[in-house]
Amino acid sequence: MMKNFASVLEAVRDCQPSRVAVAAAHDDAVLEAVKAAKQTHIAEFILVGDQDKIKKIADSIDLSLQNIQLIHEADDIKAAFTAVQLVASGKADLVMKGFINTADLLRAVLDKEIGLRTGRVLSHAAVIEVPDFDRLLIITDGGMNIAPTLMQKADIIQNSVGLGKALGISPVRVAVLGAVEVVNPDMPVTLEAAALAKMADRGQIRGAIVDGPLALDNALSIAAAEHKKIHSPVAGLADVLLVPNIEAGNILGKAALFLARGRMAGLILGARKPVIVTSRSDSHEGKLLSIAVASLLSKF
Repeated sequence: MMKNFASVLEAVRDCQPSRVAVAAAHDDAVLEAVKAAKQTHIAEFILVGDQDKIKKIADSIDLSLQNIQLIHEADDIKAAFTAVQLVASGKADLVMKGFINTADLLRAVLDKEIGLRTGRVLSHAAVIEVPDFDRLLIITDGGMNIAPTLMQKADIIQNSVGLGKALGISPVRVAVLGAVEVVNPDMPVTLEAAALAKMADRGQIRGAIVDGPLALDNALSIAAAEHKKIHSPVAGLADVLLVPNIEAGNILGKAALFLARGRMAGLILGARKPVIVTSRSDSHEGKLLSIAVASLLSKF
């Protein structure tokens, strides 16, 4: 099991570098991440975007564009379609969001002719490293599905299983989060949590141990689970935290970053290849970590 991002970066360096097509690559933090990824030999890049802006930023951060393919496309929407088509045709392994809205990039990812759709629900997964915590955590879905249905949650869990396995987690333990640890008919989230746990028992969700409802403390702390006399193969050991809705996931992820001083990698799962998606306000380090996790996942 990879317990931190240092282990992820080490594992990726031992693999053949992935080819990443960056949509609307004219962004300072993105190109800083490209520079770091090149220096650590974890990825190669095709930069699609406004060529003059890319060169200007590259000069300002001392990024050599030698051996980096540039495709000039000043229109961000067209740049997204070009980057996705590079992946669909096998000329690149991964697509990465640059200075473009996520929705515009995903329209290209889901395009019926050149896109990367599989029929599964797309979902966001945040891989979180928190100081003094003993493992990486996957939080899903705090970035795409606003209020997922039961069956969408099943897909979201299934998407996260592959990511967990790429991080060396076996078995992948999924906590379906709620405010309480018991089924309460007045709280629909708890009913769905119980259904998801049973679906995993019956093989409708594969490759994971799923349990819920579990409150956050019981999902992460063995001591808290024991104090409440919760007997579960997931309690205190969760690798994946399935949140009830996008607000909960967004708040939990940002709390890990800004209150616990954590680090995060962000991906969209469920397409033929993982899509590297980070906030435009994220640091270049966060974007580098996202490239590393996506590169690792693409090998599985």
